Amino acid sequence: MTVKKSERLIVKFITNQASQEEIEQLTEWLKEEENQLVFKDFVKTNYAIDTALNTFDSTEVRKQLSERIMKENNVFYKRRFSSYYKYAAILVVALGGFYFYKNSAAEEVKQNVIIPRVDEIVLQLGNGSSETIDVSGEKMVTDKNGNIIAKQDKNKLVYTKAFTEGELVYSTLKIPYGKKFDVQLSDGTLVHLNSGTSFKYPVQFVKNKSREVFLRGEAYFEVSKDKNHPFRVNAQEVNVEVLGTKFNVDSYTTNSTTDIVLVEGKVSLYKNQKTSQNQVYLTPGFKGSSLKGQSDIKIEQVNTDYYTDWVKGSLVFKNASFDEIIKKLERQYNVTFINRNKTLGREIFNARFDNEPIEVVLKYFSDSYAIDYTIDRDKITIK
Repeated sequence: MTVKKSERLIVKFITNQASQEEIEQLTEWLKEEENQLVFKDFVKTNYAIDTALNTFDSTEVRKQLSERIMKENNVFYKRRFSSYYKYAAILVVALGGFYFYKNSAAEEVKQNVIIPRVDEIVLQLGNGSSETIDVSGEKMVTDKNGNIIAKQDKNKLVYTKAFTEGELVYSTLKIPYGKKFDVQLSDGTLVHLNSGTSFKYPVQFVKNKSREVFLRGEAYFEVSKDKNHPFRVNAQEVNVEVLGTKFNVDSYTTNSTTDIVLVEGKVSLYKNQKTSQNQVYLTPGFKGSSLKGQSDIKIEQVNTDYYTDWVKGSLVFKNASFDEIIKKLERQYNVTFINRNKTLGREIFNARFDNEPIEVVLKYFSDSYAIDYTIDRDKITIK
């Protein structure tokens, strides 16, 4: 295991985000005598250990660790995370087990750990009622007559395949910051919804009419092919129309532009009412962008992975300003940034993070730029 990977696992563990598999990986890594020596040498230097007996007072270790972290006073400077990881790792090894540390010292560490808010996914039904969705569970969704129309299986909601000959009945999914969710529509179309997104869609589409949905936020669409029922996404000022394809739509209300990136198939883009003159067509590997308040749609070739890897849990920043980055971090982790460093806000970064805790993300930026910031639960203030 590389040093970087072991460090990431330690961070996930001390922030209570490590899975059982990750805990086992870290435990296995610490079985190597060479790895233990690195930590034990540091412990011998910083804590009162009887080297002859190779024993120590675990209560005193925890006390001194707590005092050191408290001295940080919730203010982190460049590279402070590195020493913080060392302190945590030392305690893990010194006490000889992860679970003892997790149960005994968690309260001491929490003062220096970001605690994101936890909001619920909300499903608004056609009858005006609302219900929350627990992504760890399963349940059936019924209509006003008690008929089952969909089944929720953890983080995915699957609707019964059917078309209706009656009126459209809409439901709306509201995904809070810090969460993602998938919905499979009644035509088989799969939609991956990013955090901070509102998605309105018919419970069943009408026969021989276009399939239309409404998006505010970001979603990746895998549209089922159906020549008789074109699929249309209403993304604020821009409409996206397809027969069957894969594409990403980014239309957060806080964005200055609406971006559509095509991965597979072909789509047409237009604003307001569709005419033969105002349609713009995308082919795979291209992005269409529309600046709010303007009528034109600009086309450019892009690496689609930059725009779609969020579906896999990754965060990719390409020539992005820090102000743009913290917007995405707020959505991804459900935290609040207050940036008082205007110069930093204009700095450009390139980075990629794969399912990392926010502490790892912040460490990267801390190492890249001398950042002075404070943490108050879910609020991060950059000075």
